[in-house]
Amino acid sequence: MEFVEIAAGRYEFIAATRSVTALKGMFGQPRKTVSIEEMNAVIAKRGAAAR
Repeated sequence: MEFVEIAAGRYEFIAATRSVTALKGMFGQPRKTVSIEEMNAVIAKRGAAAR
């Protein structure tokens, strides 16, 4: 998704038209591999803390 300015101070949120391979290298190497279960646990913990 991309924000595109269509007028001064006015933006639209549109689908990006680039290949997903353009993301390669954008975020650097992961420090640690985590499972989906570990990700879900952290998301749940942070969500509970935000309430």
